[in-house]
This record gives sequence, C-alpha cells and structure tokens, in this order.
Amino acid sequence: MTMTETTSTAETTKKSLQALALAALGIVFGDIGTSPLYAFEQVFSNGIHSVPVSQNNIYGVLSLFFWSLMMVVTLKYVIFMMRADNHGEGGIMALMALAMGKLPEDSPKRRTLLILGLLGASFFYGDGVITPAISVLSAVEGLELISPDLKDMVIPVALGILLALFWTQRRGTGTIGLFFGPVMLIWFIAIGALGVLNILQHPGVLAALNPVYAIEFLATHGPLAFFALGAVVLCLTGAEALYADMGHFGPLPIRIVWMGLVLPSLVLNYFGQGALLLTQPDALSNLFYMMAPAVLHPALIILATIATVIASQAVISGAFSMTRQAWQLGFLPHMRISQTSAESHGQIYVPIVNAFLAIFVVAVILVFQSSSALGSAYGIAVTGTMLITDFLAIVAVINIWRWQPWRAILGASAFIVIDAIFFSANTLKLFDGGWLPLALSLVMIIIMTTWHRGRITLIERNKIDMIPLTEFITKEITDHTPRVKGAAIYLVYDQHMTPKGLQATMHHFGVVHEQVALLRIHYALTPTIAPEDRLSVTLCAQGFLQLDMKCGFMERISIPDELAAHWPVGIAAHPNPISFFISRWVIGINPAPGMMHWRRKLFRLMYRNSIHPQEFLSLPTADSMIITVRLDL
Repeated sequence: MTMTETTSTAETTKKSLQALALAALGIVFGDIGTSPLYAFEQVFSNGIHSVPVSQNNIYGVLSLFFWSLMMVVTLKYVIFMMRADNHGEGGIMALMALAMGKLPEDSPKRRTLLILGLLGASFFYGDGVITPAISVLSAVEGLELISPDLKDMVIPVALGILLALFWTQRRGTGTIGLFFGPVMLIWFIAIGALGVLNILQHPGVLAALNPVYAIEFLATHGPLAFFALGAVVLCLTGAEALYADMGHFGPLPIRIVWMGLVLPSLVLNYFGQGALLLTQPDALSNLFYMMAPAVLHPALIILATIATVIASQAVISGAFSMTRQAWQLGFLPHMRISQTSAESHGQIYVPIVNAFLAIFVVAVILVFQSSSALGSAYGIAVTGTMLITDFLAIVAVINIWRWQPWRAILGASAFIVIDAIFFSANTLKLFDGGWLPLALSLVMIIIMTTWHRGRITLIERNKIDMIPLTEFITKEITDHTPRVKGAAIYLVYDQHMTPKGLQATMHHFGVVHEQVALLRIHYALTPTIAPEDRLSVTLCAQGFLQLDMKCGFMERISIPDELAAHWPVGIAAHPNPISFFISRWVIGINPAPGMMHWRRKLFRLMYRNSIHPQEFLSLPTADSMIITVRLDL
C-alpha cells in the first residue's frame, strides 16, 4: 500500500469515527446529559430530607457527584463493562444471555440468572416511564422564570410535547435522528459554558474535587447523608445506556465522547450550580436556569426541552428494542412490530408498547405534578439495574473468561458495595413515590414469567401424542404413498417429532407432499447469527428433511427469504408450490396442579391477543395453512 493510500484510509477511518461519535452523542447520552436539570437541585430541595445549604454541604455533595460519575460511569461502565460484550452487543438482556450461555438448561444457576435478567429488564420499563416525565417536565418548568403567569402552563405544555413525541413514533426516527447529534453537541457545550461562567464567580468550589469532602459529608451527616445519596444517584441515570447501546456504535466512539465532552461538561455544570448556590442561595427554586443571564432563558428553555425530548426518544426506542429481544427469547407474546427504516434494523415501532408508555407517562405527570416530586420516584429502577448488572457480570467472567471466582468477586466488590448503598438509599423513597417503578417492574416480571412458563408448558403437552419422525416415516410412508407436487414446510418446536398437522394430513387424505420439511426456528442467546450458521439440514428417508434455523435475539427474519438464501446446494427442491403449515393453539384451563388459576387466564389472554406466526415470520398468506390444536394449560 502506498503512502497516499495509507493516508486516505486513515482519513476515512477518522471521518467514520467522528460520524459514529456524533451519532452516539445524540442517542446514548441524552438521559445522563439532561440530569443537571434536576439532579443537584434535588439534594437541597428534597422535602424533609433536604440537605441544608452551606459551603461544607455543597462541597460534600459536589464531591459525591464527581466521584460517583468517576466510579460508576467511567470506571465501571466505560472501562470495564464495555468489555463484557455479547458478540458486540451490550445491555442487561445481552449480559444475561452471555452469563447463561454455557449453563445446562435445567441448571438452578441458570434459572437464578434468568430471574435476575428479567428483573433488570423489568426495571428498564419502570425507568422508561419516569425518564420522559421527569426530563421534559424539568425543562418546561423554566417557563416560570419568563413569567410567573406561565406556571399553570407547565403541565399542559409538558403533556403536549410528550403526546406529540409518542404520536410520531409510528413515523420512525430516521429523519429527526439526523439532528440528535448536533443538538446534543450544542447542549453539552452550552451546559459546560454555563458551568465555567458560574465557577469563575466562586473558583474555590473546585476544591470539591477532593474526595475528602465526600467522605466528611457522609461521616458527619448520619441518616441525612443516606437520604442525600438517594438524590445523588440521579446524576447517574442513563449510565446503563452507555453499555446497552454499545452494539450500535462500538465502545471506542462512546468512550471518546464520554471522556472528551460529556463528562467534562457534566462536571463543569454541576460545579457551576454549586458555585451559584454558594453566592445566591435563593436560586435553588430554579437552579439550572438561574445559571444563565435572564436574556438567555427563553433560548435555554427551548434547547433544554429539545434535549429532554431526545433523551425521552432514546428511552422509548430502548423499550421497543427490549420488547423485541424479550419475545424472541420467549418471555413476551408476539406483538406487531413495524420496521421504520429500511437501512437501520434497530429502528422499530411497537404500537402496544408505545400506547402503554404514553398512558403511564401521562398518568405519572398528572399524579406527581412536578419534577421535584418525581425525583422521589426516580432511582430505584436505575440502581436496581446497576446492582443486577454487577452480579451478572461476575458470572459472565467466571463462565466465559474462566476467571477464578475469588478474582471475579474481588474485582466487582467495590462496585457491588457502591451500587448496594445507592439502591438501599433509594429504597427509603418507597412511600414517597418509589413504589411506582417497583410496581411497574413487578407487573412486567409477572407478565414475562407467566408467558415463559405457560409457553413451555404447552409445548411439552403438545408433544404428548406425537411420535418420532423416523417412526412415522417407517410406518406410514412407502414408495406407493400418493405424493402431492411441491414442498410442505411445517413450523414445529421439535423437528424430531411428527407434528399433528402432518399426522392429520396423512390420516384424512392419505397423501403427503413430494418434499416435507420440519422447520424449527431457534432463537439463540446471541444478538446475531452468521449466515453460514443460519440453517442446518438433516436428510431423512422418503423426501423428508429436518431444518433447524437459528436467529439472534436482535434479528427479525423472513422465512421464505431465509430458505431461499440458505437452502443447501445439491438438495432437490420444488420451490413452486411451497405450502407452510402452522399450528394455532386453542387453550383450555385445566384444574390440575401447576400454574395458579389467575396466571393461566392471564396467559390465555396474552395468547389470544398475540399476533400469529404467519405475520411476524413474513409467511405468504395465500400459501399458509393454519391447523388448530386444542391444549389444556
């Protein structure tokens, strides 16, 4: 390679990295980047648990903010957790799959990890309701600075913005997403500049970088310090997004943006708020906006509102992605999912999730009325996910990287202690609103475990009257059996057993197709599957085939397209006509011991309202046959 070619390649790589960094800035950092709107203020305006405003207290809280960002976000997530990737993907579900990957199906440890992962995913949904509400509400509350008469408009404006955001989800985020990166770049530059402007008025506030102030604050304030930690954790909201979105951008762009822009901007802004509070204690009523001159308030409110909409969009999109991963792993019923971008597989729209999020977000705003009140509800879900991440990471490094257990536990112990303290501090908010994310999480984990258990139960009961495929071929199929032209594809849960639809065809009509394939769709514990590993084929006698098709938990596949692309060369096929046979269960309630009665009814309700496999597998309507099978749950 010539020097010119080398230079050109380096420039292309640099431009690509810059583009990824800008995109990551818009998608990944919206939640944690808008925390300055409410986090620092919450410590000193937390009702009866408010920390008194004094220089030592402000220095102590600032020190806690700085070292929390350094220990939890920088050290834990940016440096360590981004190494625990599942084929390049991050997030609680990918980490759970990574930790479970090499454990036996019936292992008690696997079941424990499964529960932890589902609990972490459930916490994410609770976070997904509160984040849009508190972010947008805190931004719009700046209207009170422009005119006290606008105070009554705060809630209607916030609701209008959020409802418009949910309404536009069906159109996708492809177009508006182009503006996310530049807008967030302006946002972080602006909040960093505001921080510098206020720090110059009281440079001594930088002394709070010394961890001694944090230690002294915790040591001298007793229970009040513990309550304060419940508000300090608000500066960490969105940290999980750095890890969860790793697969979209790769770890390097996220690390560059965090260390080079986001972290410095956040630290400068928090310290600027501390400096302002030292010089103007009455600014606490609207601390973030009071950092700017009055003439800039309208522009800052508009910018903050746009930034919080971007942060909300990231959470909503994350809920869509989490839902798709959960149903592909067998923990949620099949839902209607729309692909909103032909270029980006990750841009999807899930109507039912969007509707429920909108309903709950509106309800939360109407109930809590202010960002300060919502701050009491915020934190339990975030810290719960962080703590679960610690334990899943320990198992992953032991099982996958073969670390000695003592080494893995010792390495994670500091993070476990920090996250456990934050989680414990937030449990004190339980009766002040912390019940909300816990209730939402409990509902989600009941739904996911009910669906998973009910589905497994029905699959096992569906096998009761089945016979092995080899036995069926031997007993029922001879050289004189009438064969219908074409191929029949039976979608099954076990390609080694004869599906009831095939038995019924032979019993009623005495014929089978020239070529019969039993196709099992297997969702693996990896995000994607390499094309060469997509389809495995086992040839049986009399023109029968057993097909095992693998799909990653972040992929959506089209059966006809996949069969056309990966059908093994050399196997005689009759592409026209192809008939697809799909079973549809009619579920009866069985009084026998097993699932509780109300959970059986819940499962049946979810199954009745789930979309048919014909739709989510993109099977041609004209060539698909649905066979009804009655099963008792």
